[in-house]
Amino acid sequence: MKLLVDIQAASREAVPSEEDFYRWIGAALNGRTTAEQAEICIRLVDDDEMAQLNANYRGKEGATNVLSFPADLPAELQLPLLGDIVICAPVVIAEATQQGKTARAHWAHMTVHGTLHLLGYDHIKEEEAEIMEALESAILRQLDYSCPYESHAQRERIAQ
Repeated sequence: MKLLVDIQAASREAVPSEEDFYRWIGAALNGRTTAEQAEICIRLVDDDEMAQLNANYRGKEGATNVLSFPADLPAELQLPLLGDIVICAPVVIAEATQQGKTARAHWAHMTVHGTLHLLGYDHIKEEEAEIMEALESAILRQLDYSCPYESHAQRERIAQ
């Protein structure tokens, strides 16, 4: 599959490399889409921009770690755009520290998580959450990262 990732770095924080994002997105897409091409835009932001997006699109206060905006295009257009992922760099870095994991591992998790949302996966219902979390864990294991969820009972709820 041909993958195009447009990375917009609008954060003052250090962010992963373009190669990292391609690797993480590619792993999330692998076997989960039949498209010959895929385009994704990733915007890396600071707290203020993410808080504004979170308020505008989810009606929630404050910055969150990741938001996904699937492209809602008519099928007849046959465009490869999957959508946009917005990741808040300061939140990802702070969460990694709080969760006792490397920033790189958490960046990978947020990128995989956002990509799966673009493919239609969700975690609102418990059954959906279990499927999505198992998939995230499997993808991250393939990328040589440990399971991002400590236990079934103590799972972190991303972007609640």
